[in-house]
Amino acid sequence: MSPSSVSAANPWRSLLPVFAACAAIGLQAGVAMPLVPLALERQGADKLTIGIVAAGWGMGMLATASHIPRLAARFGTVPFILASVVAGSALTVAYTLTAGPVAWFVLTLLHGAVGGVPWVVSEIWMNVVVEESRRGRVMGVYATMVALGMALGPFVLQLVGVYGPAPFLTSAALALLVALPLLPYWKKAPVIEHAADSGYLAVVVAVPLAMLAAFACGLGEQVAFSFLPVYAVGAGVSAQIGALWLSAFVIGNVILQWPIGWMADHLDRRVVLAGCTLASAVLVALLPLVSAQSPAIIGVIMLWGGMSFAIYPVGLALLGRHFNGGDIARANTAFSMLYIVGGLAGRPLAGAAMDALGDPGLGWTVAVFYAVTGIAALLAFHRRG
Repeated sequence: MSPSSVSAANPWRSLLPVFAACAAIGLQAGVAMPLVPLALERQGADKLTIGIVAAGWGMGMLATASHIPRLAARFGTVPFILASVVAGSALTVAYTLTAGPVAWFVLTLLHGAVGGVPWVVSEIWMNVVVEESRRGRVMGVYATMVALGMALGPFVLQLVGVYGPAPFLTSAALALLVALPLLPYWKKAPVIEHAADSGYLAVVVAVPLAMLAAFACGLGEQVAFSFLPVYAVGAGVSAQIGALWLSAFVIGNVILQWPIGWMADHLDRRVVLAGCTLASAVLVALLPLVSAQSPAIIGVIMLWGGMSFAIYPVGLALLGRHFNGGDIARANTAFSMLYIVGGLAGRPLAGAAMDALGDPGLGWTVAVFYAVTGIAALLAFHRRG
């Protein structure tokens, strides 16, 4: 029996290894994301510099993302992921041997070049095997697994600290966990087809709302993961507690993704997308109005995380209904690239806004892009019915 026939017969079972890998991706990311921004802040770097260094990951991914479907088709799904996580782990160790914005920008750039592979290939895997009637829930489970991993990441940092070599070495070890659940599927993973004669611009034009969702989600999430701990420190909270704010951000995702995924399968996905983006805009705009020492700040961050995380799987569900075969690999890659572009734009914009306007610049920057996406989703629903 072929991998594709196995997937068709057992759609949920065929996704278990990739769900487990996604949880490991989330765990490693939850540990790694705050490390460079907090270390650079301790070294005295301004927030614009922190934003530029953090953006290096996205620049590296953009440089290589268009080749991911072709390389996955050539080398195989699992071998390609394994090679990428080993390379990423080695680059994470290299942070402990270097220092300063320039060296870390180069490392972050290289890390992005290989770090996007498990993410993009796992999403292609899911969209290839899932049925349309279950797509929203599958993407919701995917987002939940990533969120569970990310929620645990800051708790790991409570044990190993946020400064010095230990958290970087821990992150490097955790990166290798991504490959473990996939190894038994070395030959059974779905074959990724590559549509070599088509371009990425055509995908963006075909599903502009899904691509706008990817952009807004990438901008909001990457700003949150780069600057929420920095925002917390500026508001008088310790770096360790600031890292826990990230846990609150992703715990909201754990709670909300299944019900939002269910709604995406039973309601018009454009309406669900509008609700998620507009609610996220309101919540992030409220952030500067809530005291950092108040328990209410955790509630606002949790709701923001749950709503904003949902933008991504709902956008993926919108995307998946329009494409199949080799086109789905190209479409998923384009979606991921727009997510990265959003992060690239958002980090320097938010950093500059925080330098110019203070901490409220974080919320105001992100709210604008959420609101634009929400309005676009409502217009798309009204226009097409």
